[in-house]
Amino acid sequence: MNKAFTKESDDADDDDAESSAPATPAGAKNYITPAGYARLRAELLSLLDVERPKVVEIVSWAAKNGDRSENGDYLYGKKRLREIDRRIRFLTKRLDIAEVVDPSVHCGADQVFFGATVRYVNARDEERTITIKGVDESDSAAGEISWIAPMARALLGARVGDEVRVQTPAGVDLVEVLAVSYPSAGVS
Repeated sequence: MNKAFTKESDDADDDDAESSAPATPAGAKNYITPAGYARLRAELLSLLDVERPKVVEIVSWAAKNGDRSENGDYLYGKKRLREIDRRIRFLTKRLDIAEVVDPSVHCGADQVFFGATVRYVNARDEERTITIKGVDESDSAAGEISWIAPMARALLGARVGDEVRVQTPAGVDLVEVLAVSYPSAGVS
């Protein structure tokens, strides 16, 4: 169907992607580990140097084939190109505001800072281990949480043996810090 008869714009997808991006608190820096920064940068370079040129080549070839309204290669290629460009803009913005913090400088410390792996026990006697990482690199399935998560914010600054209160959706939870560790230099 022709775009003239729909209420959607070409930029409709762009708005959704930008608003769903993880946000940092107003005025706060976008902390990230060196490994997380390297991963985002590698993805950006791959999109710019490999993926985008391939798709541009396909779209160019498809455009030469005539009628573009029923040309699947052309239509899909243009859509994929918009997705790639949106991701490139997102990665560029995130890398521009990134503040790389090397957690290995705290190696041997018993206090919780950015990049710490913390073992704690809650009031229900459930023991858990988490690693505090940046907004763009945390993975809850791997036990990594963002430094802006309520649990991380409560733990930051605590020492081994400290009990801290954490506001959770189920109410206030009391957790005790059992152990704190940091990666060795060169590993994050």
